[in-house]
Amino acid sequence: MVAAICLSCKNESSTKPETALAGKVWEVNALPSWADTPANRIKSWVQLVTDTSSPDFIPVADRIAVFDNDGTLWPEQPVPNQAAFAFSNLRALAPKHPEWQKDPVLNGILKGDLDPMEKAGAKGLLKVLNASHTGQTEEAFNTAVSNWIDTAKDAKFNRLYKEVIYQPMVELLDYLRANGFKTFIVSGGGADFMRVWTEEAYGIAPYEVIGSYGQAKYEVVDGKPVITKIPGEFYNDDKAGKPVAIHRFIGKVPVFCGGNSDGDQAMMQYTSGSKYKSMCMILHHTDSSREYAYDVKTVSGHLETALAEAKEKNWMVVDMKKDFKKIFDFK
Repeated sequence: MVAAICLSCKNESSTKPETALAGKVWEVNALPSWADTPANRIKSWVQLVTDTSSPDFIPVADRIAVFDNDGTLWPEQPVPNQAAFAFSNLRALAPKHPEWQKDPVLNGILKGDLDPMEKAGAKGLLKVLNASHTGQTEEAFNTAVSNWIDTAKDAKFNRLYKEVIYQPMVELLDYLRANGFKTFIVSGGGADFMRVWTEEAYGIAPYEVIGSYGQAKYEVVDGKPVITKIPGEFYNDDKAGKPVAIHRFIGKVPVFCGGNSDGDQAMMQYTSGSKYKSMCMILHHTDSSREYAYDVKTVSGHLETALAEAKEKNWMVVDMKKDFKKIFDFK
């Protein structure tokens, strides 16, 4: 239904998208998986900022919406999904790297023992990511991610990872796009990892994905242009890195921001500083039955200071247990 609505929007627009979209909030079947209160708050804001007669009108060109990925569009527990891919890809590459057996962290992963990596903290995880992600051509890495995302299943839900995505958030992405917003992912996850599958899962194209990234080199091999992922300086697209990445790769301050952790707080502050009437939304994971319940006591997705600032600045806090009628499309 959303696709049909968007199609109607295109049919009505001629050469003036502002005129076509002004005041037209596509309500039919919009946000059906949301409880009424949060759905109405979102719709009221969209109605306000897309109405040309409103003093809070936002031109189509400035309707930039940014979303975190892990914990915002799909789960990040018990470990971020990219870590699960990294473990899998490390095992696939291991036969070509016998030296990994001498490294406690890498050898631990190969044997199914996470303790050495966990004891090493962030450095341990970064070591695993480097080993499992670098030294591969763009084509080889994309193929590895594609094969994994098409076959690997989430242990709790027994579904492909790409199917375990938040249905209410997919509806929100569709709803915003139907009203002239451009939707971007701005995540601490790896950009190269996400770009392989986000268009299929969320309708967000590779060039609309901003994430953490390492180094790469270009060369011509046997007459063919090749990009290879190589070890080197790493850009962590998290916390204060997110507004910087938005500045670098989008070039406009967002007017809508969706996140779920303190890692998204700076991005929300940046969005709140827009010259337009902006909206920020935090997903609070409160449903231990249908998903997971966590905030302060977690390594991935820690939510504390952002929740406090949400109360100060009237950011929308979504209680997933109360505000999501359904969390996944399959349950």
